This record gives sequence, structure tokens and C-alpha cells, in this order.
Amino acid sequence: MIQDGQVRRLKKLLSRGMSLGVAALKSGRGEKTARKYRRESKMPGEGKGKHWWRTRPDPFEEVWEAVGKHLEEHPGLQAKTLFEWLQREYPGKYQDGQLRTFQRGVRRWRALHGSGKEVYFSQVHEPGRLCASDFTEMGSLEVTIGGERFEHMVYHFVLTCSNWEWVMVCFSESFESLTEGLQGALRALGGVPARHRTDRLSAAVNNLTERREFTARYRGLLSHYGLEGERIQAGQAHENGDVESSHGHFREGVNQALMLRGSREFGSRQEYGEFLEEVLRRRNAGREARLREEQGRLRVLPSRGYESCRQMSVRVNVGSVLKVDRNTYSVPSRLIGEKVEVRVGVEELEVWYGGELQERFPRLRGRGHVRINYRHVIEWLVRKPGAFERYRYREEMFPTSRFRQAYDALREQEPERAVREYLAILKLAAGEGEELVDRALGQLLSGEEQWESEEVERLVMSRESVPSLTEVKVADVDLSCFDELLSDKEVWHGDTPGSEDEVAVAVEGLAFAGIPGGV
Repeated sequence: MIQDGQVRRLKKLLSRGMSLGVAALKSGRGEKTARKYRRESKMPGEGKGKHWWRTRPDPFEEVWEAVGKHLEEHPGLQAKTLFEWLQREYPGKYQDGQLRTFQRGVRRWRALHGSGKEVYFSQVHEPGRLCASDFTEMGSLEVTIGGERFEHMVYHFVLTCSNWEWVMVCFSESFESLTEGLQGALRALGGVPARHRTDRLSAAVNNLTERREFTARYRGLLSHYGLEGERIQAGQAHENGDVESSHGHFREGVNQALMLRGSREFGSRQEYGEFLEEVLRRRNAGREARLREEQGRLRVLPSRGYESCRQMSVRVNVGSVLKVDRNTYSVPSRLIGEKVEVRVGVEELEVWYGGELQERFPRLRGRGHVRINYRHVIEWLVRKPGAFERYRYREEMFPTSRFRQAYDALREQEPERAVREYLAILKLAAGEGEELVDRALGQLLSGEEQWESEEVERLVMSRESVPSLTEVKVADVDLSCFDELLSDKEVWHGDTPGSEDEVAVAVEGLAFAGIPGGV
């Protein structure tokens, strides 16, 4: 059947003065057909009318009424589910190869008889008016730092008009992360938009109230920067679609960059942060023109930032521990019974008393976790050794695997005195240094003889040279054997069987010793 393109080529060749026969041949049609379309003003396709009738019988014609009833009662039913139902209702009549035909039929039924679908309304984005932010998990990228999987998320900020974006690594959707992330983005942007939109983050929205009001702290953050807050409706993530859509694009961009890099391993947190900055720089490179337009509409940043640390007053209980956000931390026992001020940061906690900093430690992620420093309680454990075996946080009393091995070894040697001996070792670590004691334990555990805490103390106090885990000693190379080997002339002349092999061995040995093989 002749196509429109062939007729156009035919007429083009004829217009150049080419004969009908040659033009027909070059356009791939016969001379009779060429003569016909030389007279026609219409193209072949213009005479065709669309048809809506089927060219073959519908194998599902008799079941559409029953299928339609199911779809009316349960619009969420999938076509594959209904097809499997048909196979059960009509055994042997419908084969797996007919699934695609049935799916097309269900799609057509829904378009003709189904209920209306949700409509999404495109919005006009004015420069400098709206920014949006949210958190997104990054664990699926399987990034490792120092050989260990780095479970983290990022705070993600987007300008809705230019799509300029900024991220900050964090570990929870806390108010502190929201504050640090938003302030970091505004500083990088160099100005403040008119409005800020979030989803219903518990850090920003009090979801327990009927009106779902902003929290007092979040209102304070907005007020400091002169931002008007927006929040989306519950369960309507598409209302924050600019940043929600950017989540997937950003993660995929990072994933692609990791594949190009050839490794998901990073030497440090800083190295990974620099990698993310480079990914962001490349993603924002094509948005500079629109970003400049937005920056011209932004308001000036305040002269100072907003205090992101949350401050709370907590009483230290009799166990020398305090609880913050359902996690447990130990503090020096001298603070038992006192109310201390805890400053909760994005990744650190600070404990203050009497205007002086008492402790600073990493903030635990999640809930129900424990961080006990044996130095805070060891004095009293030594006085009350009977409390050790059933101490609720006993596992925190083994700072390294060697300490645990030492405790197990002491229990095998002398079960009745094992606890006292181990606590004496732990007290020694608190006073003289954990690393020194750990090395001394490594030396004693490698031997066959039994030992006690006094032997550990003797090694530590004498400061004997205990080899570290990475220390490697290489014996000096004795070159006299090579002198003897080279003095044998037969080796060089190859007069004896195997002499070539011996020469090769000799040269390799000289090279290993740092002597050029040509000597």
C-alpha cells in the first residue's frame, strides 16, 4: 500500500523534470500508481476514515457485565485480579496470554463508565514567593563510611519557582534538624522568600490539636525570618509536590554519581559531605538564570541566626542517668538529685550545671537507646560489686571487645573473684587510659598463663612497650646467602641442570632486598 511519504517523494521528483517512469522507480511504486497520484491532489492517508469497530471478536464480550459490576462496587480492583477471578469462574476458557487484552478492556471500561479521577491543578510560581522543605531517607543508596553502613537522611530545601535546591545530612525529623537545615539553606541562598511550606512534620505542626496549629518553637523560627508558614493537608503529599518530586530526582542523581564514582565507600563524613555538595552544584548549574531572578525578590537575612538548640531542665536520678527524648545518658554521679540544663542539638547533647559545661556527647538516634560512660559509675561499682551481674546497663561496661574477652576469661579462671577483678581493671582504665589497658589486655589474652588485675596494672604502670594492633616488625634481610649463591660460577654459566631457575630465584631475592637485578 502506498504511503504519503512515497507520494511526496514522487511529486518532488516530477517537479524537477524527471520522467514518470524514473520517478516511479525511485519512489518505489509502479508507473500506473504514479500516474494516478500525479493527477490526485490528496494524499493517500487523507481519504481514510477512522473506524471504531473491532476487526476480530471480543473474547470477553459475555463477561463485561459481571466485570463492570465488580468495578462499580470496588473501583480499586486491579485488572489482573479480575482476570484471575475469570480463570477460576471459567476454567480453561481464558489463557494467561490474554491478560494484556483484558487489561486494555478494563482501561477502556474505566474511561467510558468509571468514576471521575482526581484532578491536579498546575500552579503559577512567582519568583521569590515560596520555598518548601521536607526530609527524605538516603539508606537505599547503601553509602558506607569507614567500612560501616551510613544510615542517614537529608533535610531537603527547594525554591518552587527556580527549583534551586539545598540539602543537609541529618538523622531524624527533629525540630533541631529542621531549624539548622532551613537556616543553612537561607544562608546559602543569601535571602529570605515570602513563605515556607512543609508537610505535617511533628517538628513544625502540633498534630494532636483539632486545628493542627504550628508549634510555638516553629512559629518563633518563622517569626525570626519573617516567613509565613504553610502546611499541607493530612495525607495529601502532592500538595508539597515540588519538594516531594525533587526527593526522587535528587536521590537518583546521587545514585548515578555514586555509580560513576565506582564506589559507595567514603573515608570520612566530611568527604561524603563534599561529594553531596558537588552533586548539588551540578544540579543547580542549569538553574542560575531563574535563581538570579528569584534572588532579586528575596528579603534581607537577619543579622543573627535563630537558636536551634532546644533547652530543657532534667533531674539526674539515683542511677546517675538522665533521660532525653526517651533515650538514656549517664552523667557524673556528683550530679545525682540535681536539675541540670540539657541543650539538645542536631547531633550533640550538652549538660550544663551552674553555668558550666559538665558533659558533651553524641545524640542518640531513635528512641529506647542507652549511652552509659563507665567512668561516671565505676567508683560506686567497685564499692558495690554485687550489683554488677544484674546491672541493667551492664553491657555498656565493656568499652571494647578486649574488655569483654577479659571478663569472660576471668570468669573461667576464678568465677568467685571475676567481678572484683574486672571492676579493678575497669577502674584502672578510667584512671590511666582505656587504650593502655586495652593493649595490656591484648598481650595477656594472647598468652596461655592465667593472670589477674594486678598483672594488668603492672604492665600499664610500668609503661612496658606493648605492640599496637597495627605495629608490624620486619626482620633485617641477611645478604650473606646471596653472596654465597653468586660466588658459584656454575650458576651464572648454566652448566648444571636447573641453573636458570636458580638464577631467577637469585635475581628475585636481590630485587626484594632492594638491590638492582643487574648487579
